[in-house]
Amino acid sequence: MGSRSRPGMSRDDPLPRDERLRPAPPRPEWSRPVAAAWIGSRTLLLGTLLVTAAVHGWSTVGVLGNWDVAHFARIARQGYAPDHREMAFFPGLPLLMRLGSSIGLPPEITGMLLSLIGSALAAAALRRLAGPEGTTDRRAGTWSAGRWSAGTWSAVAWLIAPTAVFTVVGYTEALFCAAAFWAWERARADRWATAALLAAFAATLRVSGLFLIGALAVLALTWPAARGQDLGRRMRAAAGRAVWLLVPLAVLAAYVVYLWAVTGSWTAWFAAQQAGWQRTFTWPWDSVRATLTAVRPGGYADANGWGWMFRYELVSFTVGLLTTGWMLRRRRWAEAAWVGVQLLAFSFSPWLMSVNRAVLLWFPTWAIVGELAARATGTGGTGAVATEAGTATGAGGTATAATGTRRRAGWLLVGLAATVSVGLMVWWAWMFATGQWAS
Repeated sequence: MGSRSRPGMSRDDPLPRDERLRPAPPRPEWSRPVAAAWIGSRTLLLGTLLVTAAVHGWSTVGVLGNWDVAHFARIARQGYAPDHREMAFFPGLPLLMRLGSSIGLPPEITGMLLSLIGSALAAAALRRLAGPEGTTDRRAGTWSAGRWSAGTWSAVAWLIAPTAVFTVVGYTEALFCAAAFWAWERARADRWATAALLAAFAATLRVSGLFLIGALAVLALTWPAARGQDLGRRMRAAAGRAVWLLVPLAVLAAYVVYLWAVTGSWTAWFAAQQAGWQRTFTWPWDSVRATLTAVRPGGYADANGWGWMFRYELVSFTVGLLTTGWMLRRRRWAEAAWVGVQLLAFSFSPWLMSVNRAVLLWFPTWAIVGELAARATGTGGTGAVATEAGTATGAGGTATAATGTRRRAGWLLVGLAATVSVGLMVWWAWMFATGQWAS
């Protein structure tokens, strides 16, 4: 996004048309800003949880085990029986928690450690996905990355997202993002076998794995390097890539068969969603209408700031719509499908819920944020190009001064946005720790 065009590449194409995409460097690319954001945000979030526990006299494990973490921990300890409602939660994270228990770690602590690792891996993948991060010298095979590129901004923004608390506790968001982001990165580098294995792991964590498989299939069908070829060759090339997606599909099928073996029902997962979280089929317009009612006093429950949470659900849903539209305008069909299908799924619930956490999964959204930040600060992508052009063609010192003023204003604006995001991040962590609301 925001990269300079080259011969054979349209402005909006993510990959060149006349050549096979060169695989990205094998090692994750980090930068000091991303590392600092990871350390700072994780410290701030965990500090908020620990201080809350100390102030109220609660145990650390108890605070870390709030909300859905309690379900994952219970599944890790005793399996799905006897509460079939917990079959709504996929088995990947509970199995990893059980492995932690074998060495004496409480599931809640194991979940926290896994999320810390997953958030680091996800940030590294996002930094590369939101690129290009620098330039690749094809002859020398070297890679240079800018300190503040669009990818760097994207990763930093993701790490300090308002709902980032769910990437430090025993939720699936961090691990899923790590697997899904790297699966997409590997698919984009035309390494579909690796992408399929990563997508298979993602499919053990949450139902979003199904949407990931579908979006990767769209990526295979719209492979940019195959544009301009005849339909037959394109379909054969797409089939050769998409066949790898049978691997993660098999993982999902195995979970459905397991639930059938336990309950005797092929729709056990949907039944668990309905019984535990009232997720019944609702038309999208009725779902939005119910959410608009819930934000009003007395509309849902006058307690714990729930009205505000539903307001944020509406904001998050709007962000998803804007992201989908942005990707469609740029003909990034697969990215549009990744976000758009999730929005459609959320809109079929009685009201919009859990959209706030889902924003963490939408790497196209964070790529847009990174591009806008890079433009505003003149530090990378099209912003850097515009800055260079303005300096080179402007009227001497006047152009340079104007460019400097714009950059300072951009840094101020980005800094204010980051401050607001960090403030919301801490507030959300406090809401989670005190048991008032998750998402």
